[in-house]
Amino acid sequence: MHPRSRTRPPTPTARRVRSTAAAALLGLGLAMTAPLPPAAAAPGTEEPVRAAAAADHCGSQCHDILPPGQNGNATLAGILAHRTLGTYPKHSRDQLARYDSLVQGHTSLTDGQLGEFFNDSSFGVPADRVESVEKPREDVTITRDERTGVPHIQGTTREGAEFGAGWAAAQDRLWLMDLFRHIGRGELTPFAGGAAANQGLEQQFWPSAPYTEEDLRAQVDRIAAGNGERGRQALADVTAYVAGINAYIAKAKKDRVFPGEYVLTGHVDAVTNAGEIEPFELTDIVALASVIGALFGSGGGGEVEAALSLLAAQEKYGTAEGTKVWESFRMRDDSEAVLTLHEGETFPYATRPEDPRGTALPDAGSVTAEPLVHDRTGGAVSATGEGAAKPSGKPGRAPGKTQKKAPGKVPEKLEPLRGIFDDGVLPADLFSSRKGMSNALTVSGEHTASGNPVAVFGPQTGYFAPQLLMVQEIQGPGISARGASFAGLSFYVQLGRGQDYAWSATSANQDVTDTYAVELCDPAGGTPSRDALHYLHRGRCVAMETLEKKNSWSPTLADSTAAGSYRMVVHRTAYGPVTHRATVGGKPVAYTSLRSSYGHEADSIIGFQMFNDPSYVKDAATFQQAAERINYTFNWFYADSRQTAYYNSGSNPVRAAGVDPSLPVKAEPAYEWSGFDPSDNTADHTPSAEHPQSVDQDYYVSWNNKQAKGYDSARFGNGSVHRGDLLDDRVKALVGRGGVTRAALTRAMAEAAVADLRGEQVLPELLRVLRSAPVTDPEAAAAVQKLESWAAAGALRKETSRGSGTYAHADAVRTMDAWWPLLVRAQFEPGLGGKLYGALKANLAVDEAPGAGHGPTGGHAGSAFQYGWWSYVDKDLRAVLGEKVDSPLGRTFCGGGDLSACRDVLLTTLKAAAATPAAEVYPGDEHCAAGDQWCADSIVQRAVGGITHDPVHWQNRPTYQQVVEFPSHR
Repeated sequence: MHPRSRTRPPTPTARRVRSTAAAALLGLGLAMTAPLPPAAAAPGTEEPVRAAAAADHCGSQCHDILPPGQNGNATLAGILAHRTLGTYPKHSRDQLARYDSLVQGHTSLTDGQLGEFFNDSSFGVPADRVESVEKPREDVTITRDERTGVPHIQGTTREGAEFGAGWAAAQDRLWLMDLFRHIGRGELTPFAGGAAANQGLEQQFWPSAPYTEEDLRAQVDRIAAGNGERGRQALADVTAYVAGINAYIAKAKKDRVFPGEYVLTGHVDAVTNAGEIEPFELTDIVALASVIGALFGSGGGGEVEAALSLLAAQEKYGTAEGTKVWESFRMRDDSEAVLTLHEGETFPYATRPEDPRGTALPDAGSVTAEPLVHDRTGGAVSATGEGAAKPSGKPGRAPGKTQKKAPGKVPEKLEPLRGIFDDGVLPADLFSSRKGMSNALTVSGEHTASGNPVAVFGPQTGYFAPQLLMVQEIQGPGISARGASFAGLSFYVQLGRGQDYAWSATSANQDVTDTYAVELCDPAGGTPSRDALHYLHRGRCVAMETLEKKNSWSPTLADSTAAGSYRMVVHRTAYGPVTHRATVGGKPVAYTSLRSSYGHEADSIIGFQMFNDPSYVKDAATFQQAAERINYTFNWFYADSRQTAYYNSGSNPVRAAGVDPSLPVKAEPAYEWSGFDPSDNTADHTPSAEHPQSVDQDYYVSWNNKQAKGYDSARFGNGSVHRGDLLDDRVKALVGRGGVTRAALTRAMAEAAVADLRGEQVLPELLRVLRSAPVTDPEAAAAVQKLESWAAAGALRKETSRGSGTYAHADAVRTMDAWWPLLVRAQFEPGLGGKLYGALKANLAVDEAPGAGHGPTGGHAGSAFQYGWWSYVDKDLRAVLGEKVDSPLGRTFCGGGDLSACRDVLLTTLKAAAATPAAEVYPGDEHCAAGDQWCADSIVQRAVGGITHDPVHWQNRPTYQQVVEFPSHR
């Protein structure tokens, strides 16, 4: 246990608090347990046996893990006991220590030790390891294992299996599911409270998927209407799943074992049990899917911001030279980028046209963001002063300040829980931060010790308590799988294993979102204003559709934000929702965002159904065919006992010839997607053969890097240095030596998980520049020596020993963290100029160190080094050194291209960084004292409910992770 989390003897005050809490718990008449007490077998059932009799070809060589624990629900008494006595509901944190311990334990890891750091993911539960058995109805049995509490769902009918999946999901994640269905509907504040972060979160998400109830219903209807028998089965599956959720809600409400957050937010009375937990509907599942799709399965967009930096470059250098410089920073198809498909295949997509047509660049200074929030009252006004809620920059903290007002009188025993959601239930910038996480490492059997493929893979979905994902096993007619699913969407396993195969995904983020410039018009024939609500569509002046969400809230025990309200208004066009206003060539336009999966989030259900069907997925080819049915932008990886495979999914629109996908385009028929029908947002999509794909490459790695040659990156800076290099270098070396094992591949992943990308990939160039002449300044020389020692040791951010709370080479790490932003600015701003430098920073953040406030949970999010200027720095320094650079930057920037002047820039900024105190580099937050380097990096499970967890060591690693090797096949 880390020193910060060791239990200390209680002070007299603490003893009084605990005594009061104990009395409070007795007064409530509730048990101090998790809401999942071990359930005895129902009368008439047999003695516990294995939960499933399905064929399992993994031979105890499949493992997985999902911290902090399976149980994500806690009763009111459980929350109160946790907050006052420090107790935890059962199975709420029993995987966290195993996950954390891999940091120190991976260096000498063997296959036989994997069970110390992962869970056995074999099908079923041995009779001597059964913790509980329950039968929600006659055709389904749910068995939970004693080590983790994972539900193993066995249905004698398909409907029973899905009913059981819904029941188990509600048992493990009901409060989280309810939060996300309200986020999906843009109604978080009325449900969870008006905290500034809640306001910011719904304001970030709803404009990207502003659906009406009719829109959601249309997606439900399309599942069965457009997919034949599989579609009808999918709709039946989801219907049974929702029935299981609602059956559990009814029972939990009656038995008072529902999540205590419903009491704390005013939905249920603590004493009388009066109140309601609203039943789920099929449309709620679509709302949930839209949230997950927006977080992890979309790509592209940002064309307005790209246009602004292009204009700044052209203003600085002139049109031709400015475009050249801008393109070099854009890095659409950088020849030095690490690739998932590295055998030379080319898959052209979203490429820059030779002669662009229809580009709609804004007039200088004309762009304004479309107003979203109107008519603020009460707590809404004070949350931000004016404008939409903005993140404060502090990890996990609410933006702005809100007026606080105590709710009505509450039982004194509940006072310790007052205000637990005053900072919101989720980070305000959950959707504004750039996403695209997860990693995968697979090696073909040709290079393994056993001759069977080996895979270590999983999604990075941030760290929450409870997690967004949950683990389950589902067995029933036509379905046989174990793995992780997003809470509320667990009618199928989304990432996991079948009887003789396993699969996982990483976010691909290829460009499936375009920005259109719709010309505004006046239906009366006059001159339109910039805020006009009519636009030209295929020659007609038509009205924008106005979508409105009126939200209001009152203070509760959990969230004391003063009562308030506001309206969110989105204007929707045939080309998507309006995001900005501007003028183009003097004419007023509205910029809109059109995503190919908009209105189609539910369409991917068929692909996931196929993944779970053992009669469908039998080999790499059938897996790829299933992945093809998923319209989210994901990289899919597959392994069985004979093959490995890769497939990139997503609804890639076929763009009109000459359209530049990186910039706004005119909303005219000549520039629309091929086959575009705005009535249901359908269009022609690129055929399967044009998506990057492969079978049995020697190895695959992905960490959201470039997929293949020609497959243009949707974001800036995907070049010579990418965190994918941390995996590729290690796995390539393993494959070169041969005899790869599960443990060896896990070690490669785990070492990359604590590596500093800048230190490993860019610091060597920095040191070559610095050492191009003797370093005579004593302070600079000392800093250089420390950095060299750190680099020689692997440039790791890792404790000296487990629990020490101190990094090896701590001074070098601190220096690098302080140095990077200083050197990037000093290296590039003089040449680019302040305006262009600022515009490019808006396209791509300079740094993404572990302690920065980014990722799904703000700070303490684990995921790091995905977006930053590392490729720019690397290419520029190599050019200054006179080394060969493929796809170079448009100009040389450091020191104006002079080695001596560049060296002076680095020395000056290095000395400033080395002198920066730790308290300034790591300013502290609600979790960490200022100057605590280890804690600043640490992972915190962001509390979505009432249960919290201590920080653990930083790892840049999947949240849910599998380690698999199948020795046999059907």
